[in-house]
Amino acid sequence: MEEKKILIVDDQNGIRILLMEVFSSEGYKTLQAPNGKIALEIVHSEAPDLVLLDMKIPGMDGLEILKHIKEANPEIKVIMMTAYGELNIIKQATDLGALMHFTKPFDIDEMRVAVHEQLRGGAL
Repeated sequence: MEEKKILIVDDQNGIRILLMEVFSSEGYKTLQAPNGKIALEIVHSEAPDLVLLDMKIPGMDGLEILKHIKEANPEIKVIMMTAYGELNIIKQATDLGALMHFTKPFDIDEMRVAVHEQLRGGAL
């Protein structure tokens, strides 16, 4: 089976490293980006299967990055991460095609289950 690719987009290095370690150990190929520009370059060059995308990133925010990801490849699955429970932004993200969101600090096991279900064709 082809190795599934996960792109982790967060301006916080510690979160990127944590998520990369967790998902690498589960057999996924992990890619990381600290900002929207690099994230979109990776989307175009690597076509990840799933993107874990932080809402609040300096420069290009999560919603803008999400729009660009979906324009580049509507098949890419996106799970949003947010430190804020802003329902209007979460609704906008869902309207733009995000599958779900996790509020930081998130439960890493819940995120692992959600990613696993999305990439293995489990419940949507």
